[in-house]
Amino acid sequence: MNSDFRFGFIAVIGCPNVGKSTLVNTLLGQKVAAVTPKAQTTRRRQLGILTLDDAQIVFVDTPGIHTARHKLGKFLNQEAEEAIPGVDAVLFLVDVSEAPTDEDKWIATRLSRLARRTPLVLACNKIDLVPAETLTANLEAYQALVPEEAQVFPISATNGEGMGSLLAGLTKLIPARKPEYEPEQVTDLYEREIAAELIREACLLQLRDEVPHGVAVRIDEFTERPDESAYIAATIFVERDSQKGIVIGRGGEMLKRIGTAARKEIEEMSGRKIFLEVRVKVLKDWRKDEKAMKRFGYKIKKKK
Repeated sequence: MNSDFRFGFIAVIGCPNVGKSTLVNTLLGQKVAAVTPKAQTTRRRQLGILTLDDAQIVFVDTPGIHTARHKLGKFLNQEAEEAIPGVDAVLFLVDVSEAPTDEDKWIATRLSRLARRTPLVLACNKIDLVPAETLTANLEAYQALVPEEAQVFPISATNGEGMGSLLAGLTKLIPARKPEYEPEQVTDLYEREIAAELIREACLLQLRDEVPHGVAVRIDEFTERPDESAYIAATIFVERDSQKGIVIGRGGEMLKRIGTAARKEIEEMSGRKIFLEVRVKVLKDWRKDEKAMKRFGYKIKKKK
């Protein structure tokens, strides 16, 4: 390691569905975070660790900040906001295919109050989805939300456009410091935790709009086998009996589709054969129950 090696933490902040997890996956060159077109796919902070020849950057992927309508929403906002203190820079990600929303403006106001020593970078994502004339107007609208000294990068996390410039800019913002993670480590989550997220991702992609946000996943068994394959048993929890019927589907067809899609993603992530069994249970209105949420790792912290 040379004396100019850099290491630092960068919090990725933004509204739901602006592409935060997609951005982290693209930068790492592999999938470590669940991604769907539905808002609030990310439910907890997750580290994406990128090791380069001259730097190691730890991206803190966060849930989208939004107007909370239940206790789970409150937890998601708390997870995102607690990622900000102590990082070396904040990456504010926005969807430039649309004009700024009230939530974008609220986040920008919150981030503009950061100490001057914490650099703020504005990444305007989804430039591939907007005509040139609209892009210019929306870029100017977002740029007006952040301090003049904030760097601005138009990007597409999906096709990679502008990502090289963004990464170069972020690398310059972190200090000269020794790396804290082994080069082969790409996230702080264990394989079983990622498996749970990938099963929930499959639910989000396969199910109707009225079900996905009421879904939680618990890994009941994760067994390594002698042939290096793994057996996973998981339970999908929903909030109502009617949702259970939708998840199972006629003749179990939907549950089979969810299991097949999840298994393929887990195999790609782990690089080995996976045997996956999933079942469905009802835990009534769990998103409104702090005790139930705690069972899934969503614990709201009391403010002092």
